[in-house]
Amino acid sequence: MTQHAPRLIADIGGTNARFSLVFPGSSEPRNTLVLACDDYKGLAEAATAYLEQAAPPVRPDRGAFAVASPVLGDRVEMTNRDWTFSIAELRDRLHLERLEVVNDFIAVALSIPLLDDGHKVAVGGGGPAFGAPIAVLGPGTGLGVAALFSTDTGWHPIPTEGGHATMPAANEREARILDWLRGRYGHVSAERLLSGPGMINLYEALTALEGKPPTALSPHELTDRAQAGEPLAGEALTMFFAMLGTVAGNLALTLGARGGVLIAGGIVPHLLAPFLASDFRRRFEDKGRFRPYLEAIPVHVITHPYPAFVGLAGLVA
Repeated sequence: MTQHAPRLIADIGGTNARFSLVFPGSSEPRNTLVLACDDYKGLAEAATAYLEQAAPPVRPDRGAFAVASPVLGDRVEMTNRDWTFSIAELRDRLHLERLEVVNDFIAVALSIPLLDDGHKVAVGGGGPAFGAPIAVLGPGTGLGVAALFSTDTGWHPIPTEGGHATMPAANEREARILDWLRGRYGHVSAERLLSGPGMINLYEALTALEGKPPTALSPHELTDRAQAGEPLAGEALTMFFAMLGTVAGNLALTLGARGGVLIAGGIVPHLLAPFLASDFRRRFEDKGRFRPYLEAIPVHVITHPYPAFVGLAGLVA
């Protein structure tokens, strides 16, 4: 193992593959590049392309990758990208002595104790209960969910597939949306609505319920239309934030997350103003007799551009 060799870290989502280097004695990512997954056959090809572009003076000897999928053994199948790989084969192909691969929201969860207040925006609630569990969720290409528990040896992250739990309806309008989507998908998970593709599902369901012809939009185009005042696009975005509040409140109750709820992902931090003005917090707390319990729980949006890198840096220290 080379004393001064950098460590290769990567956050691999369904849309983008983000790579960086961390050097011994520092946790600050350097030579960060964001590559479009569509441009590469697989993760090995994307990582190789990054190393060729980054051109580190000494080749990395260790790596830590966060991937948007369960990591249950050596073979990893990504959930929202048709990439499959063997961790051992990827390690050897990249000439690494060690490669850690974890769920992407494990990496985000590991970052939480290391983030300062300048990388978080408060969304109501009181202070965190000391040592209490912390919940993490974030809509992006999918919906990531994880938990963080305090132990005698420090904070311990727990991976989950909570994004694939069944999406509940909080009112009649949402019930009609879910009925329509069940006709398309059968099971309607939270991720089917609370993600980039989910936002489009919401919009298409609303246009169908209003008897309007469907319009092919990207999530970016939808949010632009919503902020420009288009009624159905605006309703889709409003409903998106409200439903996220319901799911976040359910998660806080399920985990007993009195240590706080952190929202990450590629959507909310980029729509912070409409999110803060939305019904999210009201819906988060709207749990009947347990409203006071949830009113006390702090929620923060993570605004660090690469929180997974912060968590990954600790895995290759």
